[in-house]
Amino acid sequence: MNTRNSLDQPSADLRRKLLALAVFGLAAPVVGAAGKFGKDALPTVDVWKSPDCGCCKDWVRHLEANGLQVRVHDDGNQEARARLGMPIRYGSCHTAKVGDFVLEGHVPAREVLRLLKDRPAGALGLAVPAMPIGSPGMDGPEYKGRKDPYDVLLVQRDGGASVYQSYR
Repeated sequence: MNTRNSLDQPSADLRRKLLALAVFGLAAPVVGAAGKFGKDALPTVDVWKSPDCGCCKDWVRHLEANGLQVRVHDDGNQEARARLGMPIRYGSCHTAKVGDFVLEGHVPAREVLRLLKDRPAGALGLAVPAMPIGSPGMDGPEYKGRKDPYDVLLVQRDGGASVYQSYR
């Protein structure tokens, strides 16, 4: 007879996600973030994008594969970007909101989870301007493994920004 509480063992779905994350070296940030927020308590990521954008769909899949819940709004992102206060100079093809933060462009899930954990003072959110090849969503087979260097920017509420993480 199994006397273990069902909370002692992760669900099959959670085990699959953690295995996938371990393969990509991302399990520690997700487990840490999930621990801070509690099981299934990470805030939902609302994404505004064009209904036809393939790289946006790939970025959403990247977030989901890394344990984030996503709700997609297929009515474009320009109005959402303006409403949420993200300066156009950091613009990309999709805009998102997670908790109190704005995400612009192909921000890796690892940095989203870090932002939710660290909650830097004065932060509006994170941005990966333009659409760098090799960033999540811009890393499909059509790019043949190419990876351009890019920075994830920490955008402040005053519009300034600094490098939050570099990918080289």
